[in-house]
Amino acid sequence: MNPFSPRCNLPGGGVHPAPPQPKPSPNTPNGNVPSGLDGPPVVTDSKTTNRQNQAEIKSDVTRLYEMVSELKEQVEHTDANSTLSLSVVKKAQQIEKLAKQIRELAKG
Repeated sequence: MNPFSPRCNLPGGGVHPAPPQPKPSPNTPNGNVPSGLDGPPVVTDSKTTNRQNQAEIKSDVTRLYEMVSELKEQVEHTDANSTLSLSVVKKAQQIEKLAKQIRELAKG
């Protein structure tokens, strides 16, 4: 018998199979797949990305301008001695959120 065989001889002439090989854990990283949850990294063209960001920034700035104009009208129509309505406060929060999104897009 081949000495490199996966079986080993037992005294008394019996053959004992080699111990089973442990199965890899499903959580073990596969060396054939790059790390990351989305599979292989996506290669993007920076010029295309910049153009898309610029187009998105332009549309967001237009929307921001419209929202600010609406807020201005609402504030002008409120009494100076009364408190601001909840809709004015919510509109201001929406404007702030959109402005932050524009800032993040501009950063790149």
